[in-house]
Amino acid sequence: MAVMSMSAWTAAHAEWIYRDAPIMGTRCDVELWAEDRAKGEAAISTVFDELRRIDNEFSTFKPESEVSRVNAGAAKAPMRISKELFDLIKTSIDYSKLTRGTFDITYASVGYMYNYPERVRPTEAQIAAALPESNYRHIHLDAAARTVFFDHEGVRIDFGGIGKGYAVDRGIAVLQGLGITRAMVNAGGDSRIIGDRFGKPWIIGIRDPDDRNRTILKIPLTDTAFSTSGDYERFFDEGGVRYHHILDPRTGKSPHKVRSVTIIGPYATRTDALTKSVFVMGVAEGIAFINTLSGIDAVAITPDRKVWYSKGLENPDKP
Repeated sequence: MAVMSMSAWTAAHAEWIYRDAPIMGTRCDVELWAEDRAKGEAAISTVFDELRRIDNEFSTFKPESEVSRVNAGAAKAPMRISKELFDLIKTSIDYSKLTRGTFDITYASVGYMYNYPERVRPTEAQIAAALPESNYRHIHLDAAARTVFFDHEGVRIDFGGIGKGYAVDRGIAVLQGLGITRAMVNAGGDSRIIGDRFGKPWIIGIRDPDDRNRTILKIPLTDTAFSTSGDYERFFDEGGVRYHHILDPRTGKSPHKVRSVTIIGPYATRTDALTKSVFVMGVAEGIAFINTLSGIDAVAITPDRKVWYSKGLENPDKP
């Protein structure tokens, strides 16, 4: 009687495992390769637990979250905050400086007045009154005391433009800590991949802004992150104008120079933030900006359905 070797037994039981869950107001997905299904399922559960923890601390929709407490009190006096929140605010300010203010977590000083499901938007007068508070320079961090202070009443922060990317990176860190070497973690439009599919790349698709069932472009990737932001994610149309969730922090309004932006880079925190910047800059300025950054690429789709590529994506595969 032939005896199956341990390596053959392991290979026979190894498999790809996939699961999704609604977290952070979006669908989150994890797919990984595991040699033991129970351990693989447990690893996915651990990732989802980490995503829920981040949502509980950073969501502005949860009054008890640390970010909500900061928004309520940081203009009154310096507030001591967790190292994690301090570091993410600092990272966000760094991106504001890098992108010349086109990414700015204080966009929420105006953004909180929009309610897309209810088709609510602020008036021009409300935008004008709140817009001076939309400026990252109003945030003051004290590293020694680990405090944050807003120097203007009415300043609010929101990690809607970087938080899901950060959560994805944390999910990947969890999997790497558990010894997983091939996996994908996705939160809405933000994803990161580690490893390949046994000699083959992962294939990511960029959807048609007008048709969720149609893919405009497919790109093979390994060991990288990518984020897509589009004007079709959270929006309402009124009077021939689309009001969507990506706001220019300098105007408090939705920009309309681009329909969709995808950024590819090493970390989802970075790609998440940069999609918003290119969206706000517009395609010509945005692609030129991306071309100055090492290890970052971009795909942008304009209202006339033209697809623009950064210099590192000269020959992407079309479906």
